[in-house]
Amino acid sequence: MSTDWMPRRREDQLAMARLWVTALPPLKPLLAVTDAEISELEDLIEDVETRQVAAQTNRGDQVLVAREREAFEAMVAYMRTLRRRRFFNYPMTSSQWLSLGLSPPDLVRTPHIDVTEVVEFELRLRNIREVLINFWIKGEVHHAKPAGYDGAVIIWDVLDSPPAVPDDLSHHTMASRTPHALEFREDQRGKTVYMALAWQNERGLLGQWSEIQNAVVP
Repeated sequence: MSTDWMPRRREDQLAMARLWVTALPPLKPLLAVTDAEISELEDLIEDVETRQVAAQTNRGDQVLVAREREAFEAMVAYMRTLRRRRFFNYPMTSSQWLSLGLSPPDLVRTPHIDVTEVVEFELRLRNIREVLINFWIKGEVHHAKPAGYDGAVIIWDVLDSPPAVPDDLSHHTMASRTPHALEFREDQRGKTVYMALAWQNERGLLGQWSEIQNAVVP
């Protein structure tokens, strides 16, 4: 069973985002959430809804499908950032966590705070415009994430030359299961994608970045 708090289905992700827009205003004094942050989430939801309608109206248009996927990725990434930055500013009650569509943290077990594990991974080419990422805990023989972790954060970019450090990579996504497939645009085929991974625990804390690897987009 996945321990990631983010729903897997897009419709469930959108439903949670809409719920946050309603539930967050009363929690602003408690969590120090700003009007600008809520407004940003509303804009991302609107973008998702607009691109979703366009993709459904013009089925088979791969450009519109890609734009819809990108809109969902941007919304989900912002929700993860908002949760990490704001939801742990002050202890919330169970009912407040539930109002956000989230399960209250387990306060009985010892929280896994420090992220000491490092990601090890390999890249494989599977289909056109797709790179498959197999990842696991460095030093372990099984392909699994640490217990109680959201998963591995993947940062990546298609570049003309190797990046000096992971911070030079501008795109990111959360992989809750391995293997994880990254899809690319047609105009990125034949170019080199660079990426690095780090574990993220359920508190939103990141571990050490892995070494940067690369592959040519098929």
